[in-house]
Amino acid sequence: MADLFPTTVIGSMPRPPFVIDLFRSGTRTGAAPDDDPGWQQRMDDAVRYCVHLQEQAGIDIVSDGEWRRESYVDVIAELSNGFEWIERELFGYHQVVTSQMTTRQPGVIAAEARFLKENTDRRVKVALPSPYLIGQRMWEPGHSESAYPTREAFCEAVIPALREELLAIRDVGVDVIQLDEPHLCVLVDPEVRATFDDPEGEMRKAVDYINQIVDGVDGVQLSVHLCRRNWGRRGWGAAGGYEAILEHVSRLEVDQLMLEFSIPVAGDMAILGELPQDVHVGLGCVDVRFPEVEEAETIAERVETAIEHIGPERLTLNPDCGFAPGKDHEVPLDESYEKLKSLAAAARLLRDRHDTNARSGS
Repeated sequence: MADLFPTTVIGSMPRPPFVIDLFRSGTRTGAAPDDDPGWQQRMDDAVRYCVHLQEQAGIDIVSDGEWRRESYVDVIAELSNGFEWIERELFGYHQVVTSQMTTRQPGVIAAEARFLKENTDRRVKVALPSPYLIGQRMWEPGHSESAYPTREAFCEAVIPALREELLAIRDVGVDVIQLDEPHLCVLVDPEVRATFDDPEGEMRKAVDYINQIVDGVDGVQLSVHLCRRNWGRRGWGAAGGYEAILEHVSRLEVDQLMLEFSIPVAGDMAILGELPQDVHVGLGCVDVRFPEVEEAETIAERVETAIEHIGPERLTLNPDCGFAPGKDHEVPLDESYEKLKSLAAAARLLRDRHDTNARSGS
């Protein structure tokens, strides 16, 4: 039963003021780390703390909290040249591609993974943004056409860099590599779908891009994270069950889908029974957006509902989303710690309950 109901995070953890101040003084690819040899040491210490926080909470598969990243999307601008900050209203907190990409720092995310592996005895996961997500956030009309004439051309151009980094991460020996794809999931919402001329075509492209990256990759568990955007205390950016995207996510050539189910707009868990039988599920059973800390029993009952539709051996338990997809998300770290403790406690309840059932033959 030790392998039943393993717990994990989606990736990001809230950055405390210390880490925010580190980012204000520079980044790992900016001038400050070169000018201040102590900068990297302080960031290393911060990441160790984040890892040990998850261990103390009882989490089985840990991340580095993505504390080295300004956002979970812009890491492509660390791997490649060709990006700059452009003032804009929508997604203005991401860089924009303005020139043809060239290799900048291959292996920078693999180095994150190596440090994580060296600083925990738990299983570890590392996340990468998907090509479609990067295209939606970082290709901007009026600024990007001279580099890539269409958003689709840009998405296709980032695939080789992401695949190369995914292979490098795999070779470090991590247990899980997760591709983040919220822009496919927001198409569950009919209002969002109505903003596209061909939403079905958009969903096909999002899936095809991921499948190109993972084609033939083995030796690591591959996951895709699907969520309706995390707007912190403001909630979510799309509402609707997974039925609208089921046909497309069923084509993803990965081992696991990370799905959110703690929010009221996520739809019926019966959809879990319609997923391909060989796909495992990371069950989002803890809220990340609002301050209330759910009791372990509340979380466990949520998982029991899922078990009505999918075998418990196919479930991993996790929060709905990353706690802080960007460095400026204002969510208290202590709040997230308490939520992870409740998640781990729920997993223990479920293991005891289902172990007892197994021994009694029920």
